[in-house]
Amino acid sequence: MDAKRNSVPVVILAGGRGTRLQEETTARPKPMVEIGGRPILWHIMKHYAHYGEDEFLIACGYMGDFIKGYFLDQYSLSGNLKIDFGREMVQRQESSSESWSVNLVDTGLATNTGGRLLRLKQWLDGGTFMLTYGDGISNVDVEQLLAFHRSHGRLATVTAVRPPARFGGLVMEGDLVHRFTEKPVSGEGWINGGFLVLEPGIFDYLKSDTCSLEADALERVAADGQLAAFRHGDFWQCMDTLRDKEYLQRLWDSDEVPWRSWEADACEPRLRLLPKEKAA
Repeated sequence: MDAKRNSVPVVILAGGRGTRLQEETTARPKPMVEIGGRPILWHIMKHYAHYGEDEFLIACGYMGDFIKGYFLDQYSLSGNLKIDFGREMVQRQESSSESWSVNLVDTGLATNTGGRLLRLKQWLDGGTFMLTYGDGISNVDVEQLLAFHRSHGRLATVTAVRPPARFGGLVMEGDLVHRFTEKPVSGEGWINGGFLVLEPGIFDYLKSDTCSLEADALERVAADGQLAAFRHGDFWQCMDTLRDKEYLQRLWDSDEVPWRSWEADACEPRLRLLPKEKAA
């Protein structure tokens, strides 16, 4: 893909089944679950775009056509339409001002996280790129994250966040990840919050669809002393469960939206996505 000057591609893993959020994910893929009338995927992309990173590669899998349909609708139906029945013409007026370039790539129904990234190798231009998960939002400063990564000269940088206790942890020595743990480390408790920056050498750690980005790649990168950690002590939240989703919705409804780095649009939300079986 043709990356814009001074920007890097952003990979978003959006192919999982979201089994812990089945109240929502039987009707739509997890990245399409809505907060404030917009898919969480949209919130993630708006945050990156605020920092000028608007070249996206979406790794689709489970219900990938649903994600594709959303972006097609965003492109076709945003703004105003003039329909001339006599001349059989449709004119789009005042359409969405998003500058995004979005590549929607099928990466397999059961492919693991590392395998999904491996399938995107041909779409990347051989330079630095970013990666995050399609179910976690944050107010991390993407510009500072990228500068941190480049200043440390490592193969990969992970955004380290403070988690709920159910997540595994990172053991860090200075700005480098020493190893992963099954439980958060007492007194520190940092975990992989996504929002990674990666160099093309990461593909040397990925061999097949069954590879885990975390277990098969990042743990080995850490063991090789090539994984830096950008500590982010401010807002971060994943959407693993219905409780998480309801918490994020309450934040949005209260107008205390810590992840909304972009200027609020008076028209938000412009397009509400309905489950397929309820769509007109």
